[in-house]
Amino acid sequence: MMQQFLAIKAEHPNHLLFYRMGDFYELFYEDAQNAAELLNITLTARGKSGGAPIPMAGIPHHAAEGYLAKLVKLGKSVAICEQIGDPATSKGPVERKVVRIITPGTLVEDTLLEEKSENLLCAICEEQKQIGLSYLDVTSGRFETTQIDNLEQLLAELERIKPAEIILAQATDFSAALSQQLTKKSSVQQYPAWHFDSDTCRQNLCRHFATKDLVAFGCERAPASIAASGAILHYAQAMLQKNISHIRSLHTYQISDSLVLDAVSRRNLEIDSNLQGGSTHTLAALLDQTVTAMGSRLLKRWLNQPLSDQKILLARQDAIADLLEQAHLTPLRSELKNIGDLERILGRVALGSARPRDLLQLGRSLNALPSLQNTLQHHAAHRLKQLSAKISQFPEMADRLDKAIVDNPPVLMRDGGVIADGFDAELDELRGLKQNAGQYLLDMEEREKRKTGINTLKIGYNRVHGYYLEVSKLQSEQVPAEYVRRQTLKGQERYITPELKTFEDKILSANEKALAREKALYQQLLDELNQDLAPLQQAAQGLAELDLLANLAEQAVRLDLSRPRLTSKPGIEIEQGRHLTVEAMCQDPFIANDCKFSSKRRLQIITGPNMGGKSTFMRQTALIVLLAYIGSYVPARSAVIGPVDRIFTRIGASDDLTSGRSTFMVEMTETANILHHATEHSLILMDEVGRGTSTFDGLALAWAIAEEMAQKIKGMCLFATHYFELTALANEHANTVNIHLDAMEHQDKIVFLHQVQEGPASQSYGLQVAALAGVPQTVIHRAKEHLHDLENQSVANRVAKSSDEVQQFDLFQMPDPRLEKLGEAVKATDIDNLTPRQALEKLYFLKELLT
Repeated sequence: MMQQFLAIKAEHPNHLLFYRMGDFYELFYEDAQNAAELLNITLTARGKSGGAPIPMAGIPHHAAEGYLAKLVKLGKSVAICEQIGDPATSKGPVERKVVRIITPGTLVEDTLLEEKSENLLCAICEEQKQIGLSYLDVTSGRFETTQIDNLEQLLAELERIKPAEIILAQATDFSAALSQQLTKKSSVQQYPAWHFDSDTCRQNLCRHFATKDLVAFGCERAPASIAASGAILHYAQAMLQKNISHIRSLHTYQISDSLVLDAVSRRNLEIDSNLQGGSTHTLAALLDQTVTAMGSRLLKRWLNQPLSDQKILLARQDAIADLLEQAHLTPLRSELKNIGDLERILGRVALGSARPRDLLQLGRSLNALPSLQNTLQHHAAHRLKQLSAKISQFPEMADRLDKAIVDNPPVLMRDGGVIADGFDAELDELRGLKQNAGQYLLDMEEREKRKTGINTLKIGYNRVHGYYLEVSKLQSEQVPAEYVRRQTLKGQERYITPELKTFEDKILSANEKALAREKALYQQLLDELNQDLAPLQQAAQGLAELDLLANLAEQAVRLDLSRPRLTSKPGIEIEQGRHLTVEAMCQDPFIANDCKFSSKRRLQIITGPNMGGKSTFMRQTALIVLLAYIGSYVPARSAVIGPVDRIFTRIGASDDLTSGRSTFMVEMTETANILHHATEHSLILMDEVGRGTSTFDGLALAWAIAEEMAQKIKGMCLFATHYFELTALANEHANTVNIHLDAMEHQDKIVFLHQVQEGPASQSYGLQVAALAGVPQTVIHRAKEHLHDLENQSVANRVAKSSDEVQQFDLFQMPDPRLEKLGEAVKATDIDNLTPRQALEKLYFLKELLT
């Protein structure tokens, strides 16, 4: 047995091997030690190897899914080795074979998947100086690929798709360099490099899709995409060990097809993940009131990939408007609640792993389609009509599933009880034998009592000896000659008769035949569903989008959203915009604000107090644009939005200790990325640039960066700062304006008005905010004293500098003894120690010198 184990383990050195032994999956050697630690199970030993005990650990096979889920979350892969031979006929160990390799990116079991999150497998390679990226959802068959120019774009795209598992070519310089950049959020696997050969991959893809070339998929001349796509397809098939015919198409996309957000911007905007890594208080969490898991996953996909094609966006807006105008939104959403997770159910159907309850849910979903289609007939929007045609109806399949599956089937097909009575005559006959057996045995027992005169005779059954006639030892002499002793107990004797033996053979055979027949019928159902798999998958996609559009329509009412107007004219004009997630958490009414970008308002310098709402105002502008670019209504009284190619954010920063980068280094890296890639159509949010270094260095950098924005890039930039000196830029550049978040003081306390006003702020209210945060009053008082001194020094320095400049100018340009006397008098004046009266007297004196 250990020789068999070692031979199989040698074929799967990088996976934990679950080796089936009876009712347990056993692990040996290092696998056992690792599993015992990871799963908190007992580590034992069995037998010896080289004189040392062989470590062993095991789990019950019926409880395996819970343990597998834990291992998958830890990024581990598991090879499932089952007994495929017959123990009754096997000589030596029963034949075993790995039937499935479970990896984080190839999960199909519903118990191992998060219902509302996609689980993607990703492949990355380099070919002809291009980076090929492909990703696959094995549960739904969605398969996409693109070619990327540089590592920065790749990391941004990985942040968007968030793959569960990434495969790279083994032992290549590119893979080694990329591995250092990848986060631990994804499991990374090294796959033999020859699987990424573009010519071999092209052949494999053409064979899988039964095509002559890849022109129809848009990647015929994209060798890097072909290499990544071919490798991922081979890997998926190797792990699943099954036909993956449900993967029916490959979609090639370009990064420029969507509004681009880099990894930093996604995190800062908290689209579907908050800054702590959770999902609460995110835009997706707030908007997600979908009634199907498919719709929920699609919402996250749309939010993470806003489109630049206005034709598609307008079609979505029209659909939402139509749903809002009609009185059928509530009935439609109610009908959608009857729809199961068809995408994943159909994936399991294609892989032959669908469970009885999958088919029950599929049948109920198909039964809901006629009513759903009837409701859709009342809507005239073009996109809704397209979805109605895509969803279609499947009355015959629905009826067949209704008749085939019992109302409350068991979880597994293993022990039968899934196929309903009346569905198959042969199965009904076999079941009839078992159901009528009880009455037959009662009749036989009565006949044998009368025949033998033994009133205590009874018929029984156990799993070891089968059926038997039981009498007491005292009455054993009365049994007929045809009774054959089967078992002797302390006070009873058990017998078998030819009639009872014939009945036993017939019943046991009927049970086996009934289970075999039921399994055959179940497989037949799966085969029939596979014949209609393509239109069923289309229907699932249509239902997901319909659910999402209906959800967005309902949220437009619930959250008071309005339809934005998309235009080809550059600029953004938002009236009374709001930040949805902040508004949802606020107990007080949210203060809405306007935001306008035009040719004369490209760079907007934002000043105002901490906690005044600058970051909220900036983020809400970006989120309104993002929502408009998925086709949704937006949180504003009105919004007119022109072309936007990218959204950049530079908001907040922290040390990146693992990369050895300080807060300021992180800030400058993010800023550099914006300066290199922003265009005049980019929306740019920059908050407190330059604050991580000395005052003069920071001010100089912030000033130069703001000038670059105004003069060269000319993007739509919201530039929040506490460097009040930057407000002077509005006087130097025609496309720059000052705005501020208002606040006021009341009884030595600050009141935030959260209202955006034109012009610069009057002060920063830093000390008031510190007091509000709980800084001790002694510290606040001392800070006021320092502030007073610093402000006086600053004024004195400015006056002195101004005086020096005037004196030098006069000495060389306008020689006049009066001005010379004036200069000497000013220099001799101790300005800091003058009383108000002395200052006034000094002013009269200086005037007399001039006259």
